[in-house]
Amino acid sequence: MLRVTPPLPPASGIPGAGGADRPGHVLVVGGGLAGITAALALADAGRPVTLVESRPRLGGLAFSFTRDREPGPLTVDNGQHVYLRCCTAYRGFLRRVGAEHLAPVQRRLDVPVLDARTGRLGRLRRSGLPAPLHLAGALARYPHLSVADRASVVRAALALRRLDPEDPALDRLSFGSWLRRYGTGPAAVAALWDLVGVATLNARADDVSLALAVMVFRTGLLSEAGAADIGLPEVPLGEIHHHRAGRALERAGVRVLTRTRVRGLRRSAEGGWWADLRRGDGPADPGAPGGSANGIGADAVVTALPQDATRALLPPGAVADPDRFGELGTAPILDVHVIHDRPVLREPFLAMINSPVQWVFDRTVASGLADLPGAGESQYLVLSQSAAGEEIDLPVAVLRERYLSALARALPAARTARVRDFFVTRERTATFDPAPGTRRLRPGPLTDAPGLFLAGAWTATGWPATMEGAVRSGLAAARAVRASGPGARIAAGVVATARGAGDPPGSAGLPPPASATAPAGEERDAATAPSAPPPGPRPAPPAPGPAPTARPGADVRPSASTEEPQ
Repeated sequence: MLRVTPPLPPASGIPGAGGADRPGHVLVVGGGLAGITAALALADAGRPVTLVESRPRLGGLAFSFTRDREPGPLTVDNGQHVYLRCCTAYRGFLRRVGAEHLAPVQRRLDVPVLDARTGRLGRLRRSGLPAPLHLAGALARYPHLSVADRASVVRAALALRRLDPEDPALDRLSFGSWLRRYGTGPAAVAALWDLVGVATLNARADDVSLALAVMVFRTGLLSEAGAADIGLPEVPLGEIHHHRAGRALERAGVRVLTRTRVRGLRRSAEGGWWADLRRGDGPADPGAPGGSANGIGADAVVTALPQDATRALLPPGAVADPDRFGELGTAPILDVHVIHDRPVLREPFLAMINSPVQWVFDRTVASGLADLPGAGESQYLVLSQSAAGEEIDLPVAVLRERYLSALARALPAARTARVRDFFVTRERTATFDPAPGTRRLRPGPLTDAPGLFLAGAWTATGWPATMEGAVRSGLAAARAVRASGPGARIAAGVVATARGAGDPPGSAGLPPPASATAPAGEERDAATAPSAPPPGPRPAPPAPGPAPTARPGADVRPSASTEEPQ
C-alpha cells in the first residue's frame, strides 16, 4: 500500500479538508501516468499539489498485482506494456522517477515474426543506415511478404512520408482503405501493417484513422533509424508506476491521497475550486479524509481520468459539448497468462501471424517466477491480444482451448509441456477507439471553466492511447496551468502542446528533443539524471512520511482482474 504524507491541514473549518490556504494550490484528480506526470511537473515548477486517486495504488491501467497459485506467489502486470525509443515523453517520465534502467531499450530493433501456418521465422531487424534505408535489408529478407507485397509496402511507405498527420482530412479516412490505393493486399496488411498497427493503435487498419496511422508509422518507422527500437520493462509495472513514482511524488512535496474519490467539483466563493471527497471502501491511507463533509479547496484542478469519468465529474458549462466525450468509443485488450513447466519460447518476445496469437512475451524473471524454490525450469508467458473485441467476453475455458492449441501449433516445445497455471486479464475499456473521425472528439487541456484543465491519453495529444500519450497529456495540462497563473483564468490562444516559454529541455519531466542518434519512439534511452526544478523559491513541502514500500508485490489486486477456468 502506498504510504503518503501527513493529512492535509484543515480549511474552512472542515476536518480533513485542505488546500485553500495554500496560494496556487493545484488538485490533480487521478493517479495514472497522466496525473502523476502533471503533479510532478507542477511541483517542479513550485506549485503546491495534491493528487487524489480512488484506487489503493498509482499507475492507472498500467499496474501490477500479486497472484499466489502454483508454483508460488508472482507479481503480475495487468497487461503487457512496451514503449519505443521515439517515446521521448515517457522516457522523460522514467528518468524523472529514477526507473530508466529498469526498462532498457534494444540496441537495434529486432522483432522475430513467426508464421504459425508454415512454421517459418522471419525478423524485422534494422541496420545502421539512416531512415528509411535502415529497414531496406530487413524488408528484402522478410519471408512473409511476396515480391508484389514488398513493392506495395515501399510505395505506401514513401507516400506516408509525404502525409501530414495534422491534416484534418486524413482523420476522415481509414488506414486500410488508403493502403488499398497502393495495391496493398491482405497478406501485406497482416504481415506488416497490422503487425505493428494493432499493437500500437489497438485496432486493425480498416478501423483506424489514417491521421493516427500516419503519426505512428512516420514517427516510429520512417523518421529516425532507431525510433522503433523496443523498450521492455524488466520489473513489474507496479515497481515503476507505483513505487518509484510514489517516491518521486513524495520527494517533490506532492500530497497523495489514495482510496479517495472526488465525487463533485464546484466553484468556491473565492473564485477557486472545491472538490467534495469520499473515502473508498476499506481502510483509508494516512491523510485520506473521512465523512461526507470533507473536501479540498484549490486554485486549479486537473482531471486526469478516462473520458466517461471526466464527463461525469465536470460541472455544467465546463465544456461546450460534453456528450462528445461519450462518442469517443473504447477498445479492449485481452492478456492470456500461461505458465509451462519447461521453456517453450527461446526469445524474449515473439510476434505471430496466421495465428490467434499476436505477441508473446517471456515474463519469467520480471514476475519473480525464476526465483521461486518450486519453479524449476518453468516459464511464464504473456500473450498480449489487442483489438480483442470478438474475444474479450469469451469464457476462460474457451480462451484456454484456443490459445493453448495455438501455442502448441506454433511452438513445438509447448506440445509436451505441462501447463502449471492459466489465467486471463481483461481491460474492456483499455484505450479510446482510434476510428476515423475521432480527432474532433478529443479535447485539449483547456476548458471553458477558469482553472479547470483536462489530461488523459484520450485527450488531443496527437498520439494513440499509449503510455507516451498519457505522459504527454499530463505535461500539456501542467503547462496550461502554469500559463494561467495562480488563481487566474488562462488566456485565450495558449497552445498547450508547445513547450512553455522558459522551459529548459528536460524540465518538468519533459525530455530533451530527440536527436539523430536518440530518436523518438515508445521506449527508453540512456539514463539521464532527473531534471532539477526551476530556480527560485519554492514552498516547503509537508513533512515527509514513510517512503512507499519497495516490495513489488505490495499492490492490491482489484476484484475480477484475473480469471481462470472454473
